[in-house]
Amino acid sequence: METLNIQKLNKPFNIVIDNISSDKSISHRCAMFSLFSNKTSYIKNYLTAEDTLNTLSIVEQLGAKIEKEGSSIQITPTNELSEPSDVLDCGNSGTAMRLFCGLLASVNGAFTLSGDKYLRARPMKRVANPLRSIGANIDGRENGNKAPLFIRGNKLKAFKYQSPINSAQVKSAMILAALKAEDTCKYKEEELTRDHTERMLKGMGADISIDDEGYINIKPLTSHLKPLNITVPTDPSSAFFFAVAAAINKDSKVTIKNVTLNPTRIEAYKVLERMGAKVQYIQKENIYEPIGDIIVEHNELNGVDVSENISWLIDELPALSIAMSLANGTSKVSNAHELRVKESDRISSVVENLKLCDVKYKEFDDGYEITGGTIKNAKINSFGDHRIAMSFAIAGTICNMQIEDVQCIQTSFPNFKSILDSLY
Repeated sequence: METLNIQKLNKPFNIVIDNISSDKSISHRCAMFSLFSNKTSYIKNYLTAEDTLNTLSIVEQLGAKIEKEGSSIQITPTNELSEPSDVLDCGNSGTAMRLFCGLLASVNGAFTLSGDKYLRARPMKRVANPLRSIGANIDGRENGNKAPLFIRGNKLKAFKYQSPINSAQVKSAMILAALKAEDTCKYKEEELTRDHTERMLKGMGADISIDDEGYINIKPLTSHLKPLNITVPTDPSSAFFFAVAAAINKDSKVTIKNVTLNPTRIEAYKVLERMGAKVQYIQKENIYEPIGDIIVEHNELNGVDVSENISWLIDELPALSIAMSLANGTSKVSNAHELRVKESDRISSVVENLKLCDVKYKEFDDGYEITGGTIKNAKINSFGDHRIAMSFAIAGTICNMQIEDVQCIQTSFPNFKSILDSLY
């Protein structure tokens, strides 16, 4: 088991970071959505991490021709997807597994989706059940709740579905299924979740709109979509670790270049701003996604209540817990039950490790309360969750930290440690 030792940072930093990992959510979708075209898609700055490379490999197993030159990818699909001869390995990625469920549900053939031990323990019925209700054949362990999942393509019925949970993965899976359904489909969520799927597919020519009742209307495809020609922006959730580092280290400042400024992706920066950090947003372009720079400077932090737009910052809450631990007063996170079913049970993972760091907390079913002030060094367990590992690595810049089981960082942010080292 690999261990990471982080030393206390004894000086302020002022750095410009232009090599943060590319956005993982958008990279996954670029590979998958290219399959809806019959022409070559050109993707620059594709994330070359384990999970997204696994997705690219799955696309290749489905019959597409892949050409790679560094982080530049060309994907040329076939007219009909091929039935693979082997298991489709999603690695550690719930995004890949859940979205492929929707994409493959209507494809002629049989498909088996699996992943690492952590992914095989995550619940999949949230996607499997609504897909089954429209005709999808999906099975697996625990009646299709746990991978490996087996899918046999089938004709899909049109649907009008209001999701009981706010999940971009569920929404995306249902939209992908709707593209091959028998008639117009409608999907509604209580709170807008990440909307990369809608933005990108509309940019490719899909007929997707929102009606007066708040339903997303998806018309089935009558022809191939236009190919992608996109440069994947920087991942704001990966960049956020260094935003927190700047916010908690006195007199420090970070400029993060070429990041997506999609409102559904920068909510954590807004929370950090509410806590007192100085944050600037500088938009430079807006084609598939608004893209620009984010500048974060240290300032005294105060406690904050976080209960709204949870789906917009679900990946950044572990890092925010570090800022909350060092803020004045008490912070509270609620309505965040979704944290229980991420790469780890992130509510439990956060509070168990904060306890080791002598931080006062209260745990709730849907979140936690943190009393800020100090955080002390400890040996913590990542629970195989890359965001837990990286969050407590950032805490180490304040107090030293030893983090166990950090191989998971490679799945999403291969150069995290080299950027962290540049702060010293």
